[in-house]
Amino acid sequence: MNSEDVFVSLDIGTSSIKTVIGEMAGERLNVIGVGEASSYGIKKGAIVDIDATVRSIGNAVEQAERMVGINIKSVIVGISGNHIQLRSCHGVVAVSGESHEIENEDIARVIDAAQVMSVPPEREIVDVIPEQFIVDGVDEIHDPRGMIGVRLEMEGTLITGSKTLLHNLLRCVERAGLTISDVCLQPLALGSVALSDDEKNLGVALIDIGGGSTSVAVFDQGTLVSTFELPIGGNHITKDISIIQKIPMDEAEHAKIKHGVAYLGAASDEDTFTVSQIGSDKKQSLNQEDLAEIIQARMEEIFEIIREELQRIGVYDLPGGYVFTGGVTAMPGVADLAAHHLDSSVRIASPDYIGVREPKYTACIGLIQFAYHNVKIQGKEIAAAIGPEHERYEAVQKQHKQKKSKQDPKEREGVTTKVKNWFNLFFD
Repeated sequence: MNSEDVFVSLDIGTSSIKTVIGEMAGERLNVIGVGEASSYGIKKGAIVDIDATVRSIGNAVEQAERMVGINIKSVIVGISGNHIQLRSCHGVVAVSGESHEIENEDIARVIDAAQVMSVPPEREIVDVIPEQFIVDGVDEIHDPRGMIGVRLEMEGTLITGSKTLLHNLLRCVERAGLTISDVCLQPLALGSVALSDDEKNLGVALIDIGGGSTSVAVFDQGTLVSTFELPIGGNHITKDISIIQKIPMDEAEHAKIKHGVAYLGAASDEDTFTVSQIGSDKKQSLNQEDLAEIIQARMEEIFEIIREELQRIGVYDLPGGYVFTGGVTAMPGVADLAAHHLDSSVRIASPDYIGVREPKYTACIGLIQFAYHNVKIQGKEIAAAIGPEHERYEAVQKQHKQKKSKQDPKEREGVTTKVKNWFNLFFD
C-alpha cells in the first residue's frame, strides 16, 4: 500500500460520524476501511458539545483503524450549512518562466490572485473551485498545465464560511488527534459522485437527508449555483413515531430502520412487531402500516419545505429532476413518494463500492474523490493520511506470530509440570 495514494474522509453528522479509508489507484477508488459511530454533541448539524463530538470522532476513526490495521494521521473534512456563501471570482497572472510553459506554480498564483477580494472579518475563505482556465483568450480549459501561453486567467467560485463555526468544527477534529489535510464543501463533494455531467448541465437539485438536517444543492450549467440547509431530518421521523405510538426513542429508531416504509401504498399490515410502551410494563403490537402513516406525513412535509425554499431562491424548473442521498433515503418508498409529491423525475444515489453500498456513505466517498481531483487541478500537496505507525503495527504482529510459532514445546510442557507440582504441595 502506497501511503501517498491513501485518503481518509470524515463525515460529521448529527446521528452518526462516518470514516472511510480509500486508496486511489489512478482514477479508481478502492475502499479498504470503514468506521461508523453514534454522534453525540451535535444537534441539527451544529456542534453543541465539543468534548462529546471529539469522543464520537475518535470512536469512528478507531473503528476504521482496527479494520485495516493502520494509524490514521490526517483526514478530509466536509463542511455544509447556511453559513456557507458562494461568490464568483476571477484571477489573472502572467505566465512565468522563459519557455512560457504553464506549471503548478502558475496555477497556484492565478488561484491566489482570484482570492484577492474583500472578505468580512467574521468570515473565512474555505476554498476556490476553478470552473475554467483561459490561456491567451482561449477559454473552457480544465487543466492548462503543459500549455504554452503568456496570459493565464481563471474563473471560478470562491467559498466562504463563518469563522466561528469552521474553527469549532476543525478544533474538534484536531482534539481527536488528527490533522486536517483538506476542507471540502460537502454538497460539491456529493455532486462529484452522485450526479452525472448531463444532470449538472440541465439543472438538478441534490438533496442529502441526514439525521438532524437536510442539505440542498442546486447545480446548473455544470456548476453549483446555490446551497442551503434545513434543520429537519430523520431524527424528526423517529421522534414522531416515539410520541404518537408512546414508545422509547431507541425502539422507535430501530423500528424505523427495520420496518419503516416512506410510502403508505408500499406498506404491509402483515409485517408486525412488538415494542415497549412508555409508562407501562405491557408490550404493544404494531405493523408496517402504522409506521408508514407517520413516516409519510413527515416525509411529505420535508419535500414541501424543500420545494418552497427552492422557489424562494428562484428555482422553479429542474429539467434534471431531483437526486436524493443520505441515510434516510435508504428507506423503501422514498423515491416513489418524492416523485409523486414533487411531480418530477427522482432517483436515489448511493456509492457502488463493496462495503459502502448505502446512501449514507455517499458523502465520505465524494469527499475522497473530490479532494483527489481538486488537488490535481490546483497542484496542491496533501498531507499523508496514514502515519508510520502502520509499519510498527505490522512488525509487532509479525514478531508475535514468529514468537508463537517458535515457542519450544518442551518449554510449554515444563510450565505445565511446574503448575502440577505446585498443586501437589497441598496434597502431600
